[in-house]
Order: sequence, then structure tokens, then C-alpha cells
Amino acid sequence: MIGASRARVPVSFGGVPAAELIATYGTPLVLIDLDEFEVEVDRFTRAFVARGITVAYAAKALLVTALAELLAATPLWLDVCSLGELRTAERGGFPAGRLYFHGVAKTDAELHAIAAGRVAFGVIDNEEEVERLAAVATAAAPVDVMLRINTGIEAHTHEFIRTGGENTKFGIPAADAHRVLARIADRPQLRLIGLHSHVGSQIVDVEPLLANLDELISYADAARALGAPVATLNVGGGIGIEAAPGDPRPIDLEAFASALAERAAASPYRLLIEPGRALIARAGSSLYSVVAVKRQGARRFVVVDGGMADNPRPLLYGAHHAAEVVLTNGSGERAPATLAGRSCENDEIGEYALPADLAAGDAIAMRYTGAYTYSMASNYNRFGKPPVIFVRDGTHRRVVRRESDDDVLRNDAG
Repeated sequence: MIGASRARVPVSFGGVPAAELIATYGTPLVLIDLDEFEVEVDRFTRAFVARGITVAYAAKALLVTALAELLAATPLWLDVCSLGELRTAERGGFPAGRLYFHGVAKTDAELHAIAAGRVAFGVIDNEEEVERLAAVATAAAPVDVMLRINTGIEAHTHEFIRTGGENTKFGIPAADAHRVLARIADRPQLRLIGLHSHVGSQIVDVEPLLANLDELISYADAARALGAPVATLNVGGGIGIEAAPGDPRPIDLEAFASALAERAAASPYRLLIEPGRALIARAGSSLYSVVAVKRQGARRFVVVDGGMADNPRPLLYGAHHAAEVVLTNGSGERAPATLAGRSCENDEIGEYALPADLAAGDAIAMRYTGAYTYSMASNYNRFGKPPVIFVRDGTHRRVVRRESDDDVLRNDAG
């Protein structure tokens, strides 16, 4: 917690001063600026939906009940990949007709949820799933499906977030695709309405995404020749964003949407994209209190009350978030510092230029943490997960409460 004696830096989130948020909720703290989120929803709607391209939000980036409620009021679809995400969407009132189910290893319960019509369609990821889903469906009430194909198109991104090309677990290998398409076409319990392919995350060059569409069109033509009613091609998401506020955006959405529409114009197929990070990342910030400042040799470590438990991305694959001092008595002169978390690991968040006299009790915000931070948080070291706060127009409300020690222990038997 930050004491009232700390000087206030004029930093606010959604019009709410950082000091007020920290005094109200403590730290660590996850903030979602709803105005920023809705700006991105509007940008995607104008660029893609206006051109007839469906936009689906990838729930894995971040999904809580209150966000599902907001999404339900937009034209966006929602891509879920677990029963937990599905139930969150359902609790938020998201309509089943705009939901679909992904996943590389779906459970029997998840396949039954698809067959029961709790989503509009399921995305088949592997050959075994063809038979498993067909076994719980009936020819009288066939299940709508897409087939995920690994087209072999690779995006130049970190290996942990690459989802296309060789050496990834996702989708049907290109060499097997025609055989699996025929296998689905032979099963009256399954109705192949589309194809899907996703080449990676944080992509800043649209050419792999356009090439991926070209490949999908050729597979879709082959599927239609088999009698499958393929109508939609899902080119995935992975649209990259800039590193920090004020940086140039790496992808022009209008130009990208136009290029996709032009590539598909001569075909009979509708298009679908599924961004997650590009919609929610910019809206998110994580607030931390400085717990300790220490030197080890030539290095100055600034240790905060969060870390890999609430944001594993920096340690997992080198993700970098801009850091901003939001509460301090310091002078403002900068010096090199390693920002580190409190986990019992070397969970270094990154190298930054921070005030030379930064001290315990000051506060730091990490920017653009809306995606894959809270959704990937864990209870490592039995830490409780932080609360999620929506901010907008000078107001704030808690939509997920902070986990207590009792919450962390609630599933322990005995």
C-alpha cells in the first residue's frame, strides 16, 4: 500500500488518478480502460466488419464476466477454448450464436458442449477429434465445424507464440489436409462450414497472413469439390501492436482489411479474423508498489510486489512492457535499473531507466498489459491473483476481487 505522504505524479488511468486507485484497491492491481478498449473495437469494426469480414475476440487474451457482458453488446464474435471460458461467456450473457470453440486437446465434456449447441461451431484441430466429435453428434442434428489446417506459412515471431509452420502442435499438417477433409465430408454427423489457420502472434508483417488466406482458399475449393458446404475462412489473429504508448502502430488496419477483402473478392468465401491482443492489450495497465531497492555488484534492482505470478510473459518469452513511475517523492533523474518481481525466481521484468532515488513505497505502472497477463496469472508461491478494475471517465469499479489466502487454499483437501 502507498501511504498518503507520498508525492503524487500526475498520472491517471481512465481519468482516475493512480493515487486514488492504489489507495482504494492496493497493489498489485490490473486496470482496464474501457474507453481505450472501445476505441479498438470501433477501429476493428470500421476496418473489417464494414468490409464484410467478421471479427471474433480471442477470449484467451483476457476474459472475465464483466468483459463478456460488454462484448455481447458489440458486433464481435467470441472464440473460446475451454469450458471455463465458455461458462464465463455464458454468465456474461454472450449469445451462443456468436460463440465458437477452439482447442488442441478438447475434453469429452467440451465436445459434448459443442454438440449440444452451446456454441455456433467447433474448430477441429486433429484427426482423432473428427471421430470423437462424430461419436457424440447425430446425422439428424449435424454439428457445424471448421477444420484447422497448418498451411505451412510461418510468421517471424518468438517460437513460444508461433502457431504455424513446422514444429508446432496446432492444426492438421498440410500433407494430411486433403485426406482429413474427405474424412469429414464422409461423416453426416459433421457439417464442414469453414476452414481455419493461425500462423502466430504479435505479427507485424501482413504478408504471411495474406499468404495464409491464399492457401486456405485452395483447400476450401477442394473441400467444396467433395460436397462440403464450406462458406467461411478464418485467417486467425496475431495482429501485432506497438511496444509502448506513442509508438507508431505496426499494422494499418484499414490497409490490411482492404488487402484481405481484395484477395477473397473472386472467391465465394466470407472471411473471419480473431484478434485478442490487438483489441485488449492497449487498454490494460498493471500497478505495482516498490518494496525494495538494492544493489548487487553493478546492478540496481527495483523489486515490486508483483512479478511472474501475475504476469509471466517477460520471463516466458521476453515480452517487454513500458514502465511508468506513477507515485514517488523522487527527483526524476534517471539511472539504469533492473525491475524485478517478488517470486522465488529470477523473475526480471526488464531493464529500465528509473529515478535514481526511487524508494520503497513508490509506485510503477506497466503499460499495455491487457492481454495475456491476468489470463496467464498463477498462484505460484501461493500468491493470490490481483483484482481487475474497470476505469472510465473518472470512475472505477472492481469486476474481479483480489484473491485472499483463503481463496488460494479453497481447493486443498483436509
